Amino acid sequence: MSGERGSCPGPLAGITVLELGTMYAAPTAGRMLRDFGARVIKVEDPATGDFARQWLPRHNGLALGFARLNAGKESIGIDLRRPEGRDLVRRLAARVDVVLESFRPGRLEEWGLGYDVLTADNPGLVLTRVSGFGQTGPYRGRPGFGTVAETASGYAFTNGWPDSPPTSPPFGFADSIAGLSAAFGTVTALLARSRTGRGDAVDVALYEPLMFILGDSILRYTSSGEIQQRVGNGSGSASPRGIYQAADGNWLSIAASSQSIALRLFTAMGRPEFGDDPRFATNPARMEHNEELQRLVGAWVGQRPRAEVLADLEAHEVVAAPVNDARDIVEDPHFRMRTLVELAGTALGPVLVPGPVVHLDSYPGPLYEGVPGIGEHTVPALTELLGLTPGELAELAGSSAVAPDRTRVP
Repeated sequence: MSGERGSCPGPLAGITVLELGTMYAAPTAGRMLRDFGARVIKVEDPATGDFARQWLPRHNGLALGFARLNAGKESIGIDLRRPEGRDLVRRLAARVDVVLESFRPGRLEEWGLGYDVLTADNPGLVLTRVSGFGQTGPYRGRPGFGTVAETASGYAFTNGWPDSPPTSPPFGFADSIAGLSAAFGTVTALLARSRTGRGDAVDVALYEPLMFILGDSILRYTSSGEIQQRVGNGSGSASPRGIYQAADGNWLSIAASSQSIALRLFTAMGRPEFGDDPRFATNPARMEHNEELQRLVGAWVGQRPRAEVLADLEAHEVVAAPVNDARDIVEDPHFRMRTLVELAGTALGPVLVPGPVVHLDSYPGPLYEGVPGIGEHTVPALTELLGLTPGELAELAGSSAVAPDRTRVP
């Protein structure tokens, strides 16, 4: 990778995205596309904006989650409940490459903004749709958030300890994976368009990418009738694997999930004879005696401070890492060099966020500057894309179809 962030256009430069999505999954897809150079124009309710602006935690009045997903986007305030607002969106869709939406299936069609209508004006349009259960199937009309996807997909059932209830994560897990998948689907459709000239409809259900990741549990059941249960920090497929506490109270993970790594771990522990022990010589044997082996590994880790244990494991090429909290991540030189980027020009002050999840040798990445206010770019965007005059903007503002306080032309 060469150059400084923001020093060159990204591979999606020239692509314009109209983001109708709110909250998490669709805005995550918009963030991914923006990361690689697309112009992302976010449509928000002119009065309240995206509900994610109300999320906690907040700092200096700005929701941290909203800032992370929407930095660098433009915001236009359009009321989709009004015919004038829906007409604006239809006209905008005729002039962009991608429309991202996360309404319940059928809502766009009720508004006269279905794929057939939008592509009649713009045959090359990619319409990316993120919903709880997808655009087809018996559950298509059901509402869905990430928590529902995490339970419906089977994730929550398998997450946690055997004696604990099914557990969902305390962050937007399913939404984030669906957003990444939606971005991938969008770029795939854009690539196909470059060959055929025609757009496509991309259909992402919140639960499906997560169910794909959990696919082995489906295979297990359909092949043997066995239902995968909660196993805590183990994998249920290889041993030893887990999270262990060192003598100084800090935690670390070890993943000896292959035969060679398990043998190197035994050597690091000073117990190379475990490799010949019938209880631990093979992975099936280790799984059968997993509790005993976990106690032995835990006792060994617990004898010394974490840094010493990790140094010993690294010397023996055992897969291991500290259990990092946010401070550990921010202070780590690897993450500072490769992963974390500065979010500038906001009420948050000098802060860091994770940057693009994919690295290209030819593209150093974008700058992360500014979080748009509700409808901040209404006037310039509608003027540029639709050629609206000050009088037309004022008329729209008078009907409350657009943000009235954002339509004053200097």
